[in-house]
Amino acid sequence: MKIPKDKKIYFASDQHFGAPTVEASKKREKKFLHWLEAIENETAALFLLGDLFDFWFEYQKVVPKGFVRILGKLANFVDRGIPVHFFVGNHDLWMRDYFETEVGISVYHKPKDFIFENTSFLIGHGDGLGPNDIGYKRMKKLFTNPLAKRLFGLLHPDIGMRLGHYFSVKNKLISGAEDAAFLGEEKEWLVQYSKRKLQEKHRDFFLFGHRHIPMEIELQSNSKYFNLGDWVNHFTYVVFDGKNVELKKWES
Repeated sequence: MKIPKDKKIYFASDQHFGAPTVEASKKREKKFLHWLEAIENETAALFLLGDLFDFWFEYQKVVPKGFVRILGKLANFVDRGIPVHFFVGNHDLWMRDYFETEVGISVYHKPKDFIFENTSFLIGHGDGLGPNDIGYKRMKKLFTNPLAKRLFGLLHPDIGMRLGHYFSVKNKLISGAEDAAFLGEEKEWLVQYSKRKLQEKHRDFFLFGHRHIPMEIELQSNSKYFNLGDWVNHFTYVVFDGKNVELKKWES
């Protein structure tokens, strides 16, 4: 992918809109919308690395209520010819095809390699990768099981959404919400995952979310790991201008 002159690629993750309540997240939604409006004219592509909503389940004919301004702004990006890419996170495991068919967003369920201006990236949400986190990995297998999804889909949407949102906020095994403290380079499992992937194939940059902590860690002299942080406490994002990758904070 070539980046047009005066354009940039933007990356953000873990907005968790709807948590802890829809009303409480409105202020954060407005802040994220202001950021989208500010970057719109200089965006070559937008990457959202998962957990845009705190709980998302698509029934065959029903999608969650709310978030219309967020979805409308993303649709506006697409309508203007700005590609929007979304990586499914652990809070939106049950995404079907709504983003793709209705909004025009490309959706990915696993990490994916990209090359921008001859610079290589491995991009993903980050849940269930690397060593440890065994409890969550088992829980993810259960929740992504077709039978489990089918059974949950039999619940009336009012019941299913209320139940899913409750557990998403309250249960750490389901939400995957680790303590928001840096564990050290040797214990950060996404750093370890990146180092292992680097042995298989070189990437200039590894970009992940999920940990909710802004991080920039040098893996080798020519390879770096970034965690995008979140839009719950940090309001951070990453930008690539064709030459440099920077981790920034939205202050407005």
